[in-house]
Amino acid sequence: MPVPAEFDQLRVVLAATRNPLNIGAAARAMSNFGFAQLRVVNPYGIAFREARSAVGAPGLLANAQEFTSVAEAVADCQLVVGTTDARQRELQHRLRVLKEGAKLVRKQLASGPVALLFGSEKRGLANEDLSHCHWLLRIPTREEHSSMNLGQAVAICLYELARESHEAIEPEKLEMASAGELERITGVLLESLRASGYLKPGTTAPTEEKIRRLVRRFKLSAVDAEVVLGMLRQIVWKMKSS
Repeated sequence: MPVPAEFDQLRVVLAATRNPLNIGAAARAMSNFGFAQLRVVNPYGIAFREARSAVGAPGLLANAQEFTSVAEAVADCQLVVGTTDARQRELQHRLRVLKEGAKLVRKQLASGPVALLFGSEKRGLANEDLSHCHWLLRIPTREEHSSMNLGQAVAICLYELARESHEAIEPEKLEMASAGELERITGVLLESLRASGYLKPGTTAPTEEKIRRLVRRFKLSAVDAEVVLGMLRQIVWKMKSS
């Protein structure tokens, strides 16, 4: 999967992470999906840069930036999105589910830096951390078990961003059928409808116009138009030769 240049605009910010292995797992997930900007705020583990969980991503972990506050870590970002399970706390921000939020983050990455903020494993983001956020994001989970491992949460969020990016950047490029091709299909379709008795001789122009509009609503590609035209011609030939 190619990595879009704007992925470099995403800052994954881990606030007060307690377990160095989770920082390593987050770095591994970032490397998996093509994100390279890792920032940590007051990590508990002083040796997190050697975390064995950062399989395939030691360079990313070694280059992680350290900050003493969330404010400093997100200062250059135009959009700051916090993550939360949204349970047992009163939120003062708009809360979006991951699928919706990923689309908005992906759109913003095209114009400027975005921070995706994750809190500590034990308590999540503190209220002060949340105050720096524009809105919040949650991963849909079972009500009975809403908490997730930090590394897993980072991986799921980044996967959704990468998936949305892949779909948005690489749409299927199809040449659409020309007006002339659609008119040929319309002509053969009308011929088959008359031969089958669906349209009676002397059918009014409005009826033919309705069928012409129907063909155009199919939005056929040039390749599909050729197939449809071939099928209709075969149907007409078969009916006339019977």
